[in-house]
Amino acid sequence: MKTDELREKYLDFFASKGCVRRPTDVLVPRGDKTVLFTPAGMNQFKNQFLGIGPLEFTKATTCQKCIRTGDIDNVGFTAYHHTFFEMLGNFSFGDYFKKEAIHWAWEFLTTKKWLGLDPSRLRITVYLDDDEAYNIWHDEVKVSASAISRENEGENFWPANSPSQGPDGVCGPCSEIYYLPEGSKKDVEIWNLVFTQFNRVGDPPNNLQPLPKKNIDTGMGLERCASVMQGVHSNFEIDILAPLCQAAGDIVGVKYSYDSPQGRPLRRIADHVRACTFCLHEGVAPGPEKQGYIVRLLLRRAFLEGYLLGQHEPFLYKLVPAVIEAMKVPYPELAQTAQQCITGIRGEEEQFLSTVDKGVRKFDSFLEEARKKGSKTISGDAAWELHSTDGFLIELSQALAAKNEFQVDRPRFDVLQAEHSIVSKKGGFDGSVMAIGPLSELQRSLKPTEFLGYDLTDSPAKVMGLIEEEKVVSSVQQDDDALIGVVLDKTPFYAEAGGQVGDTGYLKGPGFEFEVTNTKKDNGLYIHIGILAKGKIDLHASVTATVNSARRAGIKRAHSATHLLHHALQTVLGNHAMQRGSLVQEDILRFDFTQPKPITDDQLTKIEDIINEKVALGAPVTCEVMDQEAAKKAGATALFGEKYPDRVRVVTMGDFSKELCGGTHLTSTGQVGFCKVVSEESVSKGVRRVTAYTGPKAMRKIREDENLLKEVALAVKAPRLEDAPQRVNAMLEELRELKRELQKQSSQSAANLVETLFAEATKVGDTSVIAALVENFDTDAIRSLIDQLRRKTQSAAVLIGSVSDGKVILIAGLSQDLIAKKVNASDWVKAAAKAVGGGGGGRPDLAQAGGKTPENLPQAIADGKSYILGKL
Repeated sequence: MKTDELREKYLDFFASKGCVRRPTDVLVPRGDKTVLFTPAGMNQFKNQFLGIGPLEFTKATTCQKCIRTGDIDNVGFTAYHHTFFEMLGNFSFGDYFKKEAIHWAWEFLTTKKWLGLDPSRLRITVYLDDDEAYNIWHDEVKVSASAISRENEGENFWPANSPSQGPDGVCGPCSEIYYLPEGSKKDVEIWNLVFTQFNRVGDPPNNLQPLPKKNIDTGMGLERCASVMQGVHSNFEIDILAPLCQAAGDIVGVKYSYDSPQGRPLRRIADHVRACTFCLHEGVAPGPEKQGYIVRLLLRRAFLEGYLLGQHEPFLYKLVPAVIEAMKVPYPELAQTAQQCITGIRGEEEQFLSTVDKGVRKFDSFLEEARKKGSKTISGDAAWELHSTDGFLIELSQALAAKNEFQVDRPRFDVLQAEHSIVSKKGGFDGSVMAIGPLSELQRSLKPTEFLGYDLTDSPAKVMGLIEEEKVVSSVQQDDDALIGVVLDKTPFYAEAGGQVGDTGYLKGPGFEFEVTNTKKDNGLYIHIGILAKGKIDLHASVTATVNSARRAGIKRAHSATHLLHHALQTVLGNHAMQRGSLVQEDILRFDFTQPKPITDDQLTKIEDIINEKVALGAPVTCEVMDQEAAKKAGATALFGEKYPDRVRVVTMGDFSKELCGGTHLTSTGQVGFCKVVSEESVSKGVRRVTAYTGPKAMRKIREDENLLKEVALAVKAPRLEDAPQRVNAMLEELRELKRELQKQSSQSAANLVETLFAEATKVGDTSVIAALVENFDTDAIRSLIDQLRRKTQSAAVLIGSVSDGKVILIAGLSQDLIAKKVNASDWVKAAAKAVGGGGGGRPDLAQAGGKTPENLPQAIADGKSYILGKL
């Protein structure tokens, strides 16, 4: 059975049982700070499990895109571990429970209409005390007692060990289903049925309180079940992954075979590129933290595997088309961002390529040092130097260490990392995703806030919730410093979403006035954040909610102009210029989009012209709510990686723009007034940013530019404004001529200095050793001086120190013959820098350091000279 067929069979089976078939959630859950990536199918149903908000359905089924990195070191080594994988699941929110979940699982697995697995090859586990589940399996399903085992809370409870160790919150026993493949001595877990029936409160005993509504959360790994159905002994051998492994081998230039030595690294390459393609598709680019760090880590690990197989040029990006081909049935939208994924992956490869060779060589030197000391541990200091200086991530050092049967002193590395305030987080999954806070408490008891802001900027309302100091309270007294959260039954205030900032304004009632400084939304509740300016506000108090209408008007101008900008970018640059983020404020808009290279001045002018042509056109702006699928069929643009409800709002401008958008807008493009593009810049590899002003702010910007030009004309004594550029150019030419004269004089002085230093050099055999202080030389000047000194002889060791703008500069340079003798400029400059309380590094032939105590620079030069003489 093909993997695509298995996916559909599962979803069809549970749909036949009345489960609502839901689409996969995004990989990066934007509103959930407890996880970096979606780690399981239940994540999108968190609110349903907690009883928060309206319950539109009571049972569901999904195939969820997931990423987990907790077992990253096992990827490629084991038969079943992945970073990216698909999780089949069926869920119940107070609907069906153990009886149905168990019977349906058995029916799906063993009935010929569905999977038709041999029942004798299935084994069941249940929680130690879960007699209910045991009896259903044994007495009703008729599984023999010998095929059912009872396991402890570490094996068959979710979260693991939660009854005794926590965390507090929703939990329950589980029942796992294992299958013994033909020809195998070890069975494979293919399905986990979780019965969330308790709320853990405190430590045992008697800490598991029954939930009023019991839930079901099951998970079946698609790739793992596919390996069973296809009779192969590894997920990497199934029909959608085997071609990726083979393609990886073809690209790297080695033949892929599961049992060959190169099989493991090629499996890791295939897995990691698949995961990163999905991440980049959703706009997660390689970066220094959070999700971006994970993508960078995966790409660098994959590249390192290929590098060690002999591939020393970027190659991972060539695997993207194979990923898109393998996943085209369930995720055809991947093809739309193919170039973006290729560009992002290749850019990271090129960046890493510049450091990997040096990193591997440096790691090998640290490995050799440890061997000489009789140690099997790479020091934390060495690992930190590779990580922070060379971009050789700690996980890469750990992987290389393990390959050589060494380990890294991770505790020491962590201390150094903490000292430098660099935090790198990994994606994971535990019970914390079910954490409950004050908002969750309100969401359980309140209906969603009714939003009136599309039509109104003021409205009567009633206070339904108050939050102070992260606690739900019944009243709040005026306090100058306290930030308060107020929840109303209905509101005209727009809550921050989709890049648009939240509204500000006032809530006024009998004897009190509340200043709203921001508005946010959480699962349907609008939270008006601000300060109680006077009086006391009580629960259920009547208020008049008034939005700052002038500010709202500026926001509407900027938001409608954002849609015009998106249209103009795609018209001028092409359809690849897709939105990757935005910020909409009062008459200010910032728009991030995919674009591999800078926009030229001519292109930027065309973009601005198109925007203002559409403004002058005065095209109607209409908003319509419709089903999501109908909106997409109508041609509405949706953002990849953004989660949309079943019913979406479509904003249409004339016949040229149609986007899914929940923001506030004008009724005509002419109301924008005027749009002025003020900047264009790079945000990250393959992503550019345009900032623009609208309305009054755009006009002020033009006047400011005109006034600036007048000041320049006055300063350069231009008779007319239009003469200012010519006058400025003439003055620049005069400055260039003066600079050339100064350079001639400086070159002569430098030549004299070179001769003086060379004459004073200490000779060690044929090598000239020069260690000297010079006054007021910056980095470029010192490097130039070292180059000149090295050119005067075939063998030279030069250390120059100076203080420039109050900062210590030490630079060491070596000729190539000394490098061949294993002398290293990086080690040399570090030794010298100790005297000034600094450190540094660089290449073997040229390295630089800084320092904190300029007054000790003479000692640093002396120490440096002693060090190099000892080496020579």
